[in-house]
Parts: sequence; structure tokens; C-alpha cells
Amino acid sequence: MKYFGTDGFRGEANVDLNVVHAYKVGRFLGWYYGQEHKAKVVIGKDTRRSSYMFEDALCSGLTASGADVYLLHVTPTPSVSYVVRTEQFDCGIMISASHNPYYDNGLKVINGNGHKMEAEVEEKIETYIDNEKDNLPFATRENIGCTVDYAIGRHRYIGYLMSLATRSFKNVRVGLDCANGSSYSVAKGVFDALGAKTYAIGMNPDGTNINENCGSTHIENLQEYVKANNLDVGFAFDGDADRCLAVDDQGNVIDGDAILYLCGCYLKEKGELNNNTVVTTIMSNMGLYKAFDKVGISYEKTAVGDKFVNANMMEFGHSLGGEQSGHIIFSKYAVTGDGVLTALMLMEVMLEKKEKLSELRKGLKIYPQVLKNVRVEDKPAARQDEDVVSELKKVEDELGQEGRILLRESGTEPVIRVMVEAETEELCEQYVDRLIEVLNKKGHVVE
Repeated sequence: MKYFGTDGFRGEANVDLNVVHAYKVGRFLGWYYGQEHKAKVVIGKDTRRSSYMFEDALCSGLTASGADVYLLHVTPTPSVSYVVRTEQFDCGIMISASHNPYYDNGLKVINGNGHKMEAEVEEKIETYIDNEKDNLPFATRENIGCTVDYAIGRHRYIGYLMSLATRSFKNVRVGLDCANGSSYSVAKGVFDALGAKTYAIGMNPDGTNINENCGSTHIENLQEYVKANNLDVGFAFDGDADRCLAVDDQGNVIDGDAILYLCGCYLKEKGELNNNTVVTTIMSNMGLYKAFDKVGISYEKTAVGDKFVNANMMEFGHSLGGEQSGHIIFSKYAVTGDGVLTALMLMEVMLEKKEKLSELRKGLKIYPQVLKNVRVEDKPAARQDEDVVSELKKVEDELGQEGRILLRESGTEPVIRVMVEAETEELCEQYVDRLIEVLNKKGHVVE
């Protein structure tokens, strides 16, 4: 795929992804879904300055092809999935680059079932984008589409989230870091309505401060905030709020692996862990698997990306899956990762068990892990280099059963990710640096 990666069409705004691209994506989708009826498309966006520009470009393309467009405005990615799925839209588009800096942006296209768009449709969009001649018909007269303010769709999503809580959050002191992103319009309202004493940061988006020293990519802010305000728990979201990381009462990070452990054990106790299985990715920590073995929970390992986790869950009917980064899917309630939903599920575990997260996670011992991103000229060439493969094998042999090394291409950036888990952080650093040294020597690294 030339434009679409594991998480949509993403790049620096007006450099890698420009308004013409967005217009053409809109043109194609409006035509594609409007061949037999008038297409209905719903759009959400995060707080980046360029999101407004891309929203206008998409609307122009969609309405020019005859589609009616419904605008959710600033809203989490999972809300677009929810609205598409429950209100019979042909497709949805979320304008966001998730956890990336403000100057990046992206178009996540969501199919009528609320899942990420099928690869074959994305390929058709790419063919149209690269076709110099616009061969799609324009709508005329009464067939031209219109745009509709659809903030009510976001409100229905908020109501749905609130309906999932099984008990009051009264007297629970909760910290939220909304990353100056999409969740600022949703999360605090939900927790306030459920009775929590809510403290929120990352609530002042200005178009350029999304994810800037805040949110799930800068969890240290929430750690300090939870400790300084003596809170019971904290939740940090990324820019488009499809991820959640937590902080326990002692200020320790509860990452995606720990969330899978806590929720997996809880669902197993309740008899709601379908197939007694949790779906993980190859990036999950060895400690998670050892903890699952101890409590008798089975697990699957997929490629990195929540779409692979979701595909496995759909195929086999599993109820829980996710990534270390905080993309967690509860298939009973949603078909995508949902940060605010994940926070609500963790609140349920805490309140039902009447224990703090710091107590509940004691059965999980996480192995030290070091991950370094290496910017390279050619990802496949770097990963498949004979000397790199040879060094990788040497490290694997040296680590044996007490660790592992992973070398993989990023799906969204021109980088190779080198990750090592071992008994000590020093060992992790040593093995990661050994592999990076080989990549450097062979001329793959871009400074």
C-alpha cells in the first residue's frame, strides 16, 4: 500500500497528506457508497489545527460525489465507530494522527460495521488518488450532498458509555489526562456524571498542543499528578482517545499488558472470558504470559496493530484483547479500542473487588523492556539484511528462555523498532545497542 498503513492514511499535514488527498478520499467514498443509494458518511476529528482543513476537504469531495455528511466535530475515534455501527451509516472517517505530534494528521476510514476499512477498498482509493484523470461523475442539482451538524451522535456515544457503568463512582478520586485531544470533550463529563471526584489535566487544546508533554505518551505527568493530589487512580488517553494507560494509587504505571491481566482475571472469575483466552500482540511482555500461565488463562499472539487483534477476536469469538500501548478491545461493548471504555472497565474491576489497582496487579511481574526506534532508509532492506538477521539470531540464542528480542518495521513511520526483554535493563540496553550497531555499520540508519 502506498498511502494507507496499519492505521489509515497518515503523514505530516500538507506534506505527506494534503488537502487534495483528503478531497479525493471524499470523492471516491461518496461515489463508491452512493452507486445504489444516497450515501451517508459520518466524520469526527481531533483537536489538531489541520483537522479543520481536512474536514472541509473531505466534505467537499463527499458532497461533490452526492453523499450527505454528518459532522460529530471533536470526538474520540471510537465514537465514530459506535455511531457508524448503531445508526446505519455507510462509513465513517476519523481525522487524527492519534499519538503523533500536532503537525501530523491522518484519515482513518471505518466501514459500516465500525471496523477499519477493508484493504481492497483502501487500494481502490489509492488507485483513484494516483489517477491523473478524474473519471468519477459529479453530483448535480438536487443530488449534490449536504453537511449536517451531528453533535447529537457524540452525545449518544457519551450516554452509551455511562450506561455501561454498573455502580456509582462516588467518593473515588480519579485523575484524567486528556492529552489536549479528543477525550477532553467526553471523559470528564462521563466520570463526573457517574459520581467520581474528577481531576483533569490536558483539557486546553489550542490546535498545536495535542500530545505535547501530556496524555498516554507522557504518562509521567499523570504519575506526578496522582501522587501530588493523593488520588485513587488515574487514566491517560492519547490524542484520539482510542488508547488508555492507567496509574495506580502509588503512582505506578498500569500499561496495556497490566490492563489485560487485571481485566482478564476479572472476566475469568465472572465466567465472561470467552474461550478462556486473551488476545495479545507479539509486543506483549513475557511477564504477562507467565502470569496468565499461573492463573490458567490462555492467550493468542498476533502481529502488532489493533486491527490484527480485532481480526483474531472476531474470527474466534474472544471477548478481550489488546496492545501494550493501551489499545484494549472489549468485544461485548465495542469493536475497536476505546480509551474511556477501558477506564470504565478498570473502575469496575476496582469497585467490584474493593481493592486498589496496586494490590490487584501483584500477581504480574513485568520483565524489563527496552525499545528503540531507528530511522532507516529502507525498512524491508534493513530488516532482511543478512548481517542483521545473523546478529538477531545470536542475541536470541544468548537470551534463551530468559528473554527475547524483536525486530519489526513500524506501520506508520520510516523506522525499525528494536525491542529486547531480559532480566535486567542493562542487558536489554546491551542487546538493543548491539543490533543497532549492525544496522549502522551496514549503512541503513538515517541520521
